[in-house]
Amino acid sequence: MSYPLSLPANAPLVTLTHPKPSIWIIELHNGQDSRLTVDLVDHGVKPALDVVEREWRNQWRVAQKAKDKDGGKGALIIVGRRDQDKFFSNGLDFASVVPNPNFFPATFNPLLARLLTFPIPTIAAINGHCFAGGLMLSLACDYRVMTDGSKRNAWLCMNEIHFGAVWPLSFAAILRAKVGDHRLQRKIALEGYRFTPKEAYEDGLLDHLVSGNTIAVLSKAEQVAEQVCGNAQAGVWGLIKNDLYRDTLKDIGKDLRVTNAAIDDAAARSRL
Repeated sequence: MSYPLSLPANAPLVTLTHPKPSIWIIELHNGQDSRLTVDLVDHGVKPALDVVEREWRNQWRVAQKAKDKDGGKGALIIVGRRDQDKFFSNGLDFASVVPNPNFFPATFNPLLARLLTFPIPTIAAINGHCFAGGLMLSLACDYRVMTDGSKRNAWLCMNEIHFGAVWPLSFAAILRAKVGDHRLQRKIALEGYRFTPKEAYEDGLLDHLVSGNTIAVLSKAEQVAEQVCGNAQAGVWGLIKNDLYRDTLKDIGKDLRVTNAAIDDAAARSRL
């Protein structure tokens, strides 16, 4: 595989790099604020995840065959656009998502489930504002590293309550899985509270805070990746998570859309 890898090839929205043998980085760069669209998810992030898993599994198989105790390590980092310090992701591209009945069941929910059960540790390098679907994307990862907001403001927020958008089941399922305190669930979902990085860290939504820009956030994320990549060596990281999040995955997989032949064909077209 030749790096960097840009996806989709005709109009790149994601760049995959492989800076160290055990670390891969997915950079989101749909415009300045990396809004989540069908093209970014289905033709950018998902193919990038395929590449990462395929390469890690090949390395793991070689290590298993050679009985290499140091082989088979792996970790994945997801970061917002690297050439700015304002956004990790500003959430879903609402104008294109609302009229698309396939977006959650066929596009975004499968991505969340894939990240929840990914076979190597995943780290969200939150280098700026992290809103709505962007926050859910980060919560689906195993670890979260964020700028501390000392250089410029950065917020975490699920703001659907403020503009009248109903949550899909997948969002509620992930919130319940990752946030245990019902008071914090209420604060996030029903109050649409805008967390500063410090508040989010104190409430357990973040694992690390970093003073600095995107380079500093990514550097810390790589440190975390180095620390945890060995947990992939036994090959059971994803299997344990599959059991840990079993109920969450069931809820994510519930398809509540009203469908017909045209809707089904549109889903097939995006898949194929």
